[in-house]
Amino acid sequence: MKKYFSLVLFAHTVFAMPFAFIGFFLAISITGQEFNWLKLLLMVLCMIFARNAAMAFNRYLDRDIDAQNPRTVIRDIPSGKISSNEALIFTIVNSILFILTTLLINKLCFYLSPVALAVVLGYSYTKRFTPLCHLILGLGLALAPIGAYLVVAGEFAMLPVYFSLAVLCWVSGFDIIYALQDEEFDRENNLNSIPAWLGKKNALNVSSIFHFLAVIFVAIPYIISDLSWFYLAGVLFFIILLIYQHQLVKPNDLSKVNRAFFTTNGIASVVFAAFFLLDAYLRNQI
Repeated sequence: MKKYFSLVLFAHTVFAMPFAFIGFFLAISITGQEFNWLKLLLMVLCMIFARNAAMAFNRYLDRDIDAQNPRTVIRDIPSGKISSNEALIFTIVNSILFILTTLLINKLCFYLSPVALAVVLGYSYTKRFTPLCHLILGLGLALAPIGAYLVVAGEFAMLPVYFSLAVLCWVSGFDIIYALQDEEFDRENNLNSIPAWLGKKNALNVSSIFHFLAVIFVAIPYIISDLSWFYLAGVLFFIILLIYQHQLVKPNDLSKVNRAFFTTNGIASVVFAAFFLLDAYLRNQI
């Protein structure tokens, strides 16, 4: 199992999973349903299976590209830690488990499961034909809050969509920052990304725009609903960390990209979700 955890970078679930918890407990708050441990477990399993499938497929599809890139040649398939067939089988198994798990939740989740898989698996192809690939990655992770909401509610609502839009812009923005490392490699190998298309400085400007939009979308729920100052504190913390990561990375200095990408964003998502959950808990107690 250790080699598969390495293959899918299991620690990176810290990006989307907290927003899935937001969607789940938001649905409980809106619909008035009682908390259900089984539904929570099924939601978490869906998140794990979908992400495992997406990451393993990405590594499988990009195995030749990764073998040519000095930055990624140490990844599991190029380095021989895991075979391409093992990665593909792992993708298929997790995709099947994801669909079966949605079947245990409700019909709507089951009917939408192929759509979700198409997005999270299809992302791996996008760098081959569009610099907007970062948006597709963002869309894949943006399914977390609305998908978790559907686990409980079984129907759509507008409020969780704002959280999904926030994730879409947030992830797109920090993925552009991460892609700065491969600007020259992507351009030389006819791969698409915002940095390869616009250059480092302009790419960072685009990233800033996406993160500004993310701030707007996390602020909207506070304006239109009865969320308290605990949630607002989470929004402010989220904003501070977005600003901080843009201070870490400069066009002529990419030495702190990993800190900006993983550490800063991981903390941002966990703390933001924690403030939301604290807000929801205290409002229900009152």
